[in-house]
Amino acid sequence: MRSIKNICCIGAGYVGGPTMSVIANKCPEINVTVVDINANRIAAWNDEDLDKLPVYEPGLKEIVAESRNKNLFFSTEVDKAIDEADMIFISVNTPTKTYGKGKGEAADLKYIELCARNIARVAKSDKIVVEKSTLPVRTAQAIKDILHNTGNGVKYEVLSNPEFLAEGTAIDDLLNADRVLIGGDDTPSGKEAKNILSGIYEHWLPKERVLQTNLWSSELSKLVANAFLAQRISSINSISALCEVTDANVAEVSKAIGKDSRIGPKFLNASVGFGGSCFQKDILNLVYICKTYGLTEVAEYWDQVIKINDYQKRRFAENIITTLYNTVSGKKIAFYGWAFKKDTNDTRESAAIYVADTLLEEQAEIVVYDPKVSEEQVYADLDYLNTRSEEENRKLVTVVNDPLKAAEDAHAVAILTEWDEFKALDWEQIYNSMFKPAFVFDGRRILDKQIMNQTGFDYYRIGEGK
Repeated sequence: MRSIKNICCIGAGYVGGPTMSVIANKCPEINVTVVDINANRIAAWNDEDLDKLPVYEPGLKEIVAESRNKNLFFSTEVDKAIDEADMIFISVNTPTKTYGKGKGEAADLKYIELCARNIARVAKSDKIVVEKSTLPVRTAQAIKDILHNTGNGVKYEVLSNPEFLAEGTAIDDLLNADRVLIGGDDTPSGKEAKNILSGIYEHWLPKERVLQTNLWSSELSKLVANAFLAQRISSINSISALCEVTDANVAEVSKAIGKDSRIGPKFLNASVGFGGSCFQKDILNLVYICKTYGLTEVAEYWDQVIKINDYQKRRFAENIITTLYNTVSGKKIAFYGWAFKKDTNDTRESAAIYVADTLLEEQAEIVVYDPKVSEEQVYADLDYLNTRSEEENRKLVTVVNDPLKAAEDAHAVAILTEWDEFKALDWEQIYNSMFKPAFVFDGRRILDKQIMNQTGFDYYRIGEGK
């Protein structure tokens, strides 16, 4: 079995950067180069100040510090890295299409195709090409077609190695993975390629956790895993709405059903809705694939998971408006949290964006505090929606770096991200600084209802009555 001396990863984002950092750290005999055409992103990965890495993940900066410039490199020299690599990971963005056929559902694969064509153009020696991006089933066929029709005599093996990382715990998910999935052809060379990649992960994971499948099972498993997790969240969120009108408590319902060993307790925490780069994108992709194959009922089933998630965000925002006497015009509302979950600076599809958008349509004035999200990112997220002018977004939204300041003279506080620090805030001081009645809308169910009511707040928590 041939040895791997050089790995190239195309794409220095949320998946490529952390994954390659761990591989380099655990495989010191392999040189790992992460390349990206975004020079600013690469500069951030190379910054001496490790707090300025473009991805925030607990434990990441320590891993990077141990390996960077030893056997872990970040570069914009894409062609050079491709040429020198024995194995190439493709870890570029696959956003939902915003144009043409499949708009709003299908994955946009233009970056994947550009990578394949670039590899075909540059490569002079045999390569193992690994799909790391989340892709629709049978995308590997397109990559194969491009690579195998260059006519330059280079041989390629294409593998699928989807990531199963949860943002906020990505490093632990890599170091202690439940499973690593490697899909490839069942030919002698395909089996060898799968074993080579498996050998890299076996530097730190037991062999039994590395599962080998055919290409198509591997590609589809990633979409299905995210769809099942999102389905659980939408399921409990739909029940949270019923709990609120029946005076049941969704936490008690979750605990009761989670004790059933057939169901289990994970992903049964009701909230303002799921976000992140994967769940919605992957389900929409699954819906589109099902429609493409004429599986209309299957497509409709999975589409409902997205609809419930949108409903939950809209319901939360509308509850704020209704509770604040059916008008939020000119009222200051403090947003605690903008990231889609705690322990990450990722805001993609964050519930906060859509709750804010609904309130801004009613002319609310929003003040945002998030410990890891920048002012520029908050405005970029709102501008991307094109609901109103950039000027109006900046007029109605302020971003501050102090949670107590955010709540001064506010009519309400809305908790959109479950940052641990929000539990430890001086809520009595916050209450004293707000207009009365002082409302708190807890979209993440992180505060103690009894203490908040005793402090004087009108406290509303998703999934239970007042």
